[in-house]
Amino acid sequence: MANRKAFRGVPMEGWVARWYDGIAQRERDEIKTLALQLVGRLPAGASVLEVAPGPGYLAIELAKLGNYRITGLDISKTLLQIASMNATREGVHVDFRQGNAADMPFETDTFDVVICRKGLQNFSEPVKALREMRRVLKTSGTAFLSDIRRDVPSRVLNHHVRKISTGFGNWFVNQLAHRAIVKRRAHNKTQLAQLSAAGGFRSSEFREGPIFLEAWLGE
Repeated sequence: MANRKAFRGVPMEGWVARWYDGIAQRERDEIKTLALQLVGRLPAGASVLEVAPGPGYLAIELAKLGNYRITGLDISKTLLQIASMNATREGVHVDFRQGNAADMPFETDTFDVVICRKGLQNFSEPVKALREMRRVLKTSGTAFLSDIRRDVPSRVLNHHVRKISTGFGNWFVNQLAHRAIVKRRAHNKTQLAQLSAAGGFRSSEFREGPIFLEAWLGE
Protein backbone atom coordinates (compact mmCIF):
# COMPACT_ATOMS: atom_id res chain seq x y z
CA MET A 1 0.00 0.00 0.00
CA ALA A 2 1.60 3.25 -1.18
CA ASN A 3 0.67 5.38 1.84
CA ARG A 4 1.52 2.80 4.49
CA LYS A 5 3.41 4.28 7.42
CA ALA A 6 7.09 3.34 7.31
CA PHE A 7 7.41 2.67 11.04
CA ARG A 8 5.49 1.08 13.87
CA GLY A 9 4.25 3.17 16.76
CA VAL A 10 4.52 6.91 17.31
CA PRO A 11 6.73 9.12 15.10
CA MET A 12 10.29 9.48 16.39
CA GLU A 13 10.08 13.26 16.27
CA GLY A 14 10.26 16.14 18.74
CA TRP A 15 10.54 15.16 22.40
CA VAL A 16 10.31 11.45 21.55
CA ALA A 17 13.46 11.74 19.42
CA ARG A 18 15.22 13.72 22.15
CA TRP A 19 14.24 11.07 24.73
CA TYR A 20 15.73 8.41 22.47
CA ASP A 21 18.90 10.47 22.05
CA GLY A 22 19.24 10.49 25.83
CA ILE A 23 19.13 6.69 25.88
CA ALA A 24 21.68 6.47 23.05
CA GLN A 25 24.05 8.82 24.89
CA ARG A 26 24.09 6.45 27.85
CA GLU A 27 24.91 3.57 25.48
CA ARG A 28 28.03 5.21 24.07
CA ASP A 29 30.46 2.72 25.63
CA GLU A 30 28.55 -0.21 24.12
CA ILE A 31 28.38 1.59 20.78
CA LYS A 32 32.14 2.22 20.79
CA THR A 33 32.77 -1.47 21.51
CA LEU A 34 30.44 -2.49 18.68
CA ALA A 35 32.16 -0.07 16.29
CA LEU A 36 35.53 -1.67 17.05
CA GLN A 37 34.05 -5.11 16.37
CA LEU A 38 32.54 -3.98 13.08
CA VAL A 39 35.77 -2.37 11.87
CA GLY A 40 37.40 -5.79 12.08
CA ARG A 41 35.08 -6.94 9.30
CA LEU A 42 34.96 -3.81 7.14
CA PRO A 43 37.04 -3.65 3.95
CA ALA A 44 39.50 -0.76 3.78
CA GLY A 45 37.78 2.32 2.41
CA ALA A 46 34.38 0.60 2.54
CA SER A 47 31.16 2.35 1.60
CA VAL A 48 28.85 1.83 4.58
CA LEU A 49 25.13 2.47 4.95
CA GLU A 50 23.55 2.57 8.39
CA VAL A 51 19.79 2.17 8.22
CA ALA A 52 17.92 3.91 11.08
CA PRO A 53 21.04 5.47 12.63
CA GLY A 54 18.96 7.51 15.08
CA PRO A 55 21.21 10.12 16.75
CA GLY A 56 24.11 8.79 14.68
CA TYR A 57 26.54 7.63 17.35
CA LEU A 58 27.50 4.32 15.71
CA ALA A 59 28.08 5.98 12.33
CA ILE A 60 30.16 8.65 14.08
CA GLU A 61 32.32 6.07 15.87
CA LEU A 62 32.92 4.21 12.61
CA ALA A 63 33.91 7.47 10.90
CA LYS A 64 36.51 8.02 13.61
CA LEU A 65 38.05 4.59 13.09
CA GLY A 66 38.81 4.51 9.39
CA ASN A 67 38.64 6.05 5.94
CA TYR A 68 35.10 4.86 5.28
CA ARG A 69 32.38 6.49 3.21
CA ILE A 70 29.47 6.44 5.64
CA THR A 71 25.82 7.21 4.89
CA GLY A 72 22.93 7.18 7.35
CA LEU A 73 19.29 6.80 6.29
CA ASP A 74 16.51 7.63 8.74
CA ILE A 75 12.81 8.49 8.44
CA SER A 76 12.93 11.00 11.32
CA LYS A 77 13.70 14.65 10.56
CA THR A 78 14.42 15.37 14.23
CA LEU A 79 16.88 12.48 14.59
CA LEU A 80 18.63 13.48 11.36
CA GLN A 81 19.09 17.00 12.73
CA ILE A 82 20.45 15.60 16.00
CA ALA A 83 22.75 13.18 14.16
CA SER A 84 24.12 15.91 11.89
CA MET A 85 24.83 18.17 14.87
CA ASN A 86 26.50 15.29 16.73
CA ALA A 87 28.76 14.51 13.75
CA THR A 88 29.73 18.16 13.34
CA ARG A 89 30.48 18.49 17.05
CA GLU A 90 32.71 15.39 16.97
CA GLY A 91 34.54 16.48 13.82
CA VAL A 92 33.56 13.70 11.41
CA HIS A 93 31.60 13.56 8.17
CA VAL A 94 28.58 11.30 7.75
CA ASP A 95 26.11 11.77 4.90
CA PHE A 96 22.79 11.66 6.78
CA ARG A 97 19.71 11.46 4.53
CA GLN A 98 15.99 11.15 5.07
CA GLY A 99 14.23 8.15 3.59
CA ASN A 100 12.17 5.00 4.05
CA ALA A 101 14.05 1.76 4.71
CA ALA A 102 11.51 -0.08 2.56
CA ASP A 103 12.10 2.23 -0.42
CA MET A 104 15.68 3.48 -0.28
CA PRO A 105 16.84 6.40 -2.45
CA PHE A 106 20.02 4.61 -3.56
CA GLU A 107 21.15 2.82 -6.70
CA THR A 108 21.50 -0.96 -6.76
CA ASP A 109 24.97 -2.33 -5.79
CA THR A 110 26.07 0.83 -3.97
CA PHE A 111 27.39 -0.25 -0.56
CA ASP A 112 29.95 -2.74 0.74
CA VAL A 113 28.21 -3.04 4.11
CA VAL A 114 24.73 -2.22 5.39
CA ILE A 115 24.21 -1.90 9.15
CA CYS A 116 20.90 -1.80 10.99
CA ARG A 117 20.99 -1.60 14.78
CA LYS A 118 17.78 -1.48 16.85
CA GLY A 119 15.73 -0.69 13.75
CA LEU A 120 14.31 -3.78 12.08
CA GLN A 121 11.72 -4.46 14.76
CA ASN A 122 10.30 -0.97 14.26
CA PHE A 123 9.81 -1.17 10.49
CA SER A 124 6.23 -1.67 9.33
CA GLU A 125 7.52 -3.69 6.36
CA PRO A 126 10.63 -5.54 7.59
CA VAL A 127 10.86 -7.93 4.64
CA LYS A 128 10.74 -5.06 2.15
CA ALA A 129 13.41 -3.27 4.18
CA LEU A 130 15.62 -6.38 4.07
CA ARG A 131 15.08 -6.68 0.32
CA GLU A 132 16.16 -3.07 -0.05
CA MET A 133 19.27 -3.74 2.04
CA ARG A 134 20.06 -6.67 -0.25
CA ARG A 135 19.43 -4.55 -3.36
CA VAL A 136 21.74 -1.69 -2.40
CA LEU A 137 24.53 -4.06 -1.32
CA LYS A 138 27.28 -4.91 -3.77
CA THR A 139 27.42 -8.54 -4.88
CA SER A 140 30.10 -9.38 -2.32
CA GLY A 141 28.61 -7.14 0.35
CA THR A 142 27.29 -8.05 3.79
CA ALA A 143 24.56 -6.77 6.09
CA PHE A 144 24.84 -6.57 9.87
CA LEU A 145 21.69 -6.57 12.00
CA SER A 146 21.43 -6.10 15.75
CA ASP A 147 18.25 -5.97 17.84
CA ILE A 148 17.18 -6.79 21.37
CA ARG A 149 16.39 -10.50 21.69
CA ARG A 150 12.74 -11.44 22.07
CA ASP A 151 13.81 -14.04 24.64
CA VAL A 152 16.08 -11.74 26.65
CA PRO A 153 15.85 -12.77 30.35
CA SER A 154 13.96 -10.32 32.57
CA ARG A 155 16.90 -9.79 34.94
CA VAL A 156 19.17 -8.91 32.00
CA LEU A 157 16.61 -6.50 30.58
CA ASN A 158 16.16 -4.91 34.03
CA HIS A 159 19.91 -4.33 34.31
CA HIS A 160 20.00 -2.79 30.82
CA VAL A 161 17.10 -0.44 31.59
CA ARG A 162 18.70 0.69 34.86
CA LYS A 163 21.93 1.47 33.01
CA ILE A 164 20.25 3.70 30.41
CA SER A 165 17.98 5.51 32.88
CA THR A 166 18.41 8.62 35.00
CA GLY A 167 16.01 9.05 37.91
CA PHE A 168 12.83 7.19 38.75
CA GLY A 169 10.62 8.87 36.14
CA ASN A 170 13.04 8.14 33.32
CA TRP A 171 13.49 4.57 34.57
CA PHE A 172 9.72 4.04 34.66
CA VAL A 173 9.26 5.28 31.07
CA ASN A 174 12.17 3.19 29.81
CA GLN A 175 10.95 0.11 31.66
CA LEU A 176 7.47 0.49 30.19
CA ALA A 177 8.82 1.10 26.67
CA HIS A 178 11.15 -1.89 26.70
CA ARG A 179 8.62 -4.36 28.12
CA ALA A 180 5.44 -3.20 26.40
CA ILE A 181 6.94 -2.28 23.04
CA VAL A 182 10.58 -3.20 22.37
CA LYS A 183 10.55 -6.79 23.66
CA ARG A 184 7.17 -7.58 22.12
CA ARG A 185 8.33 -6.41 18.69
CA ALA A 186 11.69 -8.15 18.90
CA HIS A 187 12.61 -11.36 17.06
CA ASN A 188 14.21 -14.58 18.16
CA LYS A 189 16.87 -16.34 16.11
CA THR A 190 14.40 -18.48 14.15
CA GLN A 191 12.20 -15.52 13.28
CA LEU A 192 15.15 -13.39 12.19
CA ALA A 193 16.47 -16.22 10.02
CA GLN A 194 13.08 -16.53 8.33
CA LEU A 195 12.86 -12.77 7.73
CA SER A 196 16.39 -12.68 6.33
CA ALA A 197 15.68 -15.51 3.90
CA ALA A 198 12.46 -13.80 2.79
CA GLY A 199 14.51 -10.65 2.23
CA GLY A 200 16.79 -12.45 -0.23
CA PHE A 201 19.80 -13.28 1.95
CA ARG A 202 21.10 -16.80 1.42
CA SER A 203 23.79 -16.98 4.07
CA SER A 204 23.55 -15.98 7.71
CA GLU A 205 25.72 -16.03 10.80
CA PHE A 206 24.04 -15.37 14.16
CA ARG A 207 25.32 -14.47 17.60
CA GLU A 208 23.14 -14.33 20.69
CA GLY A 209 24.51 -11.95 23.29
CA PRO A 210 23.04 -11.29 26.75
CA ILE A 211 20.72 -8.61 25.32
CA PHE A 212 21.17 -8.36 21.58
CA LEU A 213 20.74 -10.82 18.74
CA GLU A 214 23.25 -10.11 15.98
CA ALA A 215 23.33 -11.38 12.40
CA TRP A 216 25.75 -11.12 9.49
CA LEU A 217 23.91 -11.71 6.22
CA GLY A 218 25.16 -12.29 2.68
CA GLU A 219 24.40 -13.95 -0.61
